[in-house]
Amino acid sequence: MTGSIRIGVAGLGRAFTLMLPTFVADARVRLVAGADPLPAARAQFTRDFGGAAFEDVEALCEHPDVDVIYIATPHQHHARHAAVAFAHGKHVLLEKPMAVTLDDCTAMIEAAQRARRHLIVGHSHSFDRPIARARELIERGDFGRVRMVTALNFTDFLYRPRRPEELATEVGGGVIFSQGAHQIDMVRLLGGGRLASVRAATGAWDPARPTEGAYSALLAFEDGAFAHATYSGYAHYDSDELMGGIGEMGQKKSPSDYGAARRRLDAARDAASEATLKAARNYGGANYAPPGDAPPRAWNHFGFIVVCCDRADLRPTALGVEIFADRERSFEALPPPRVPRVEVIDELHAAVSEGKPPVHDGQWARATLEASIAILASARERRDVALKLQVARGSRDGR
Repeated sequence: MTGSIRIGVAGLGRAFTLMLPTFVADARVRLVAGADPLPAARAQFTRDFGGAAFEDVEALCEHPDVDVIYIATPHQHHARHAAVAFAHGKHVLLEKPMAVTLDDCTAMIEAAQRARRHLIVGHSHSFDRPIARARELIERGDFGRVRMVTALNFTDFLYRPRRPEELATEVGGGVIFSQGAHQIDMVRLLGGGRLASVRAATGAWDPARPTEGAYSALLAFEDGAFAHATYSGYAHYDSDELMGGIGEMGQKKSPSDYGAARRRLDAARDAASEATLKAARNYGGANYAPPGDAPPRAWNHFGFIVVCCDRADLRPTALGVEIFADRERSFEALPPPRVPRVEVIDELHAAVSEGKPPVHDGQWARATLEASIAILASARERRDVALKLQVARGSRDGR
């Protein structure tokens, strides 16, 4: 196709606000329509973009001027909304996690194949340029095979304002689905993709937030490599200290930000008021702050990560890749992008406009969800869980 890709947004919530600076700054895409059940969000979209705004996703998918549906609705609705989009001949850019069940993932993959349309799942942090560059250095072959990956991230995730379902594991709540989708995706990309098994433990330590807030997983690859992935969203230690004080979105963090999530949550008296607090910060809400036009100071990141190879350890950072080789240490700087999360649009444009198969397709995202679900099963049953739906980086076999 020629010209900018016309995007219709299904779900004008928090995920959309994080992608909004990307959509606005990249001339290859254009926001033309949106859908959301909240009138304030629809009104904000019409004010900002002059496009049509609908109450339901089906009406959005029927819009003739939309090429791609960006699905940013709650996790449990992804499969249904993707099916509607494919039925109307649209490509789909789908927020992570792909779904809550593997059957839903498979249904989406099959729907995309029937419609002959692309399915790209992201943003996940495996899109981040420093992660992709580390993988390129590995594939170049200078450092030998990947032997071990260590990934650590400590955040305030569990204490950000939440709707009730975001604290219910059975519908995709908690850190396993929302944050494991990032960390496992990164680990799989760096290790080549094909995991063999998972052994994990999880933590759900706050009765007022009754879902998993932490996990630690040992992930074994088919080729003998292994990875250790740990995440905590309990809002105490902040691993951005290991990233030079740069936050997940590439912004410099102030020490005064410590404890901010818990302080904001103090204003919520119950589940309903907490949901209202979240809605107020979302697109069109009373406390919504439009994104500025300043370019990012650094790349997005998802915490501390080290890849151990035969002849070097590689550490992707928010500013580039550190290389710890046998006899010398070096740093490959990656200048910050003009457009935040430009890597997502790169992959979307290459697929829709050039017909290039995306890396983050349905088979890839299903394999990440399989590992996430295996973390829950392993912790519950106290055993290794074998994986069966893994694919290599760039694979299209869907095995």
